Amino acid sequence: MTGLAILDVARDGIFVFLKVAGPIMIVALVVGLVVSLFQALTQIQEQTLIYVPKIVAVFATLLLMLPFMADALGGYMTRIAARIVAGG
Repeated sequence: MTGLAILDVARDGIFVFLKVAGPIMIVALVVGLVVSLFQALTQIQEQTLIYVPKIVAVFATLLLMLPFMADALGGYMTRIAARIVAGG
């Protein structure tokens, strides 16, 4: 396997990782920002308040995005398997 092929596989893997993890991270960021803004506006300083909405939002995003994530990971595995079969 040449250096260029290794870089291609690594670039593809990073892109798939960003496609799979990106929506979940964005939802967690937005929910955390909204809850923090709510805490600042109402002066509620409860540290555990942020966890429940964030967990619920992340699980809901996982349920909604699971087919997309499985398709992205399955396609990546197919491309890797095709490279292995081709001998590099």
